[in-house]
Amino acid sequence: MYLSNESILVILFVGLIAGWLAGKIVRGTGFGLIGDILIGIAGALVASYLFPKLGLHLGVGLVSEIIYSAIGAVLLLLIVRLVRTGGRF
Repeated sequence: MYLSNESILVILFVGLIAGWLAGKIVRGTGFGLIGDILIGIAGALVASYLFPKLGLHLGVGLVSEIIYSAIGAVLLLLIVRLVRTGGRF
């Protein structure tokens, strides 16, 4: 698989937006700029694996990728919050 410079920038952009959205939705668990990008990218991976298995399709394009990634990042942040607080929100 070959990634061009533009595709890497798009992945980072989507990860940044998704991580920022997830940080706003799940308050108190922001990890800074780099952490938000990493959570957003990890959320995109989780969402790209989980949503097709569940049969969920929100559309096509960049906006749907941001939504998928944000939902996946929110799930990851909730799991991190559960682990950090010992099972309490």
